Amino acid sequence: MDDSDITKEFLLSFDGRINRAKYWYAVYVGIIHCLVRLVWLVFLAFALNAIFGTSVNSVHLNIYDIFNDPPSFPFRVSFGGSGPSWLVSLLFYAAAISNFVFAIRFLAATAVRRLHDRNKRGWWIVPFFIAPVLLSKMGEWLGDSYPADFLMLVAIALCLWGFVEILCLRGTRGPNRFGPDPQAPVNRGAHRAPNWQQLRELEFVRRGAGPSPGA
Repeated sequence: MDDSDITKEFLLSFDGRINRAKYWYAVYVGIIHCLVRLVWLVFLAFALNAIFGTSVNSVHLNIYDIFNDPPSFPFRVSFGGSGPSWLVSLLFYAAAISNFVFAIRFLAATAVRRLHDRNKRGWWIVPFFIAPVLLSKMGEWLGDSYPADFLMLVAIALCLWGFVEILCLRGTRGPNRFGPDPQAPVNRGAHRAPNWQQLRELEFVRRGAGPSPGA
């Protein structure tokens, strides 16, 4: 894969198509980006503590918190101590929200482009990614009951369908409504033969000919 693929456009663009190999690669690169940003946030929290004289009381990380009732930020840090904890919290969450937006944008963009490769619109991320989580939450609210079991089965079926559709199946052969086939062979262009004007300019010299005696 070219170095030009390792760009924000490759990770964050919603246009075009990517095949299975590039999708796996994008997920790998995106996870590494998110882990690096998460480590940077932890470093930032302790750096702010050292600068403003505060302390970290608690750290909470759970991605499913965004589906709570009411929704909450999945990565939370509680600051205390004698320093201005409100200012430290404001600076920390300003950086954390930007990283969270990057992670959501990256996951959505790569999934949409992979769905385009399957000739499906990007809205299919709703049944494949969002609906299973919401159905699981609804099943928890209903408790131990038959409707809850039914919702869990539907959520599992959607997860399996999305897994097969996005990670297992090949994209449509040839171009579709979202762009050309990413696995199509690249046409390097045939070697062009010289045209007639170029042939007329060639000078044919018989074998063994040398300079004239008067030269």
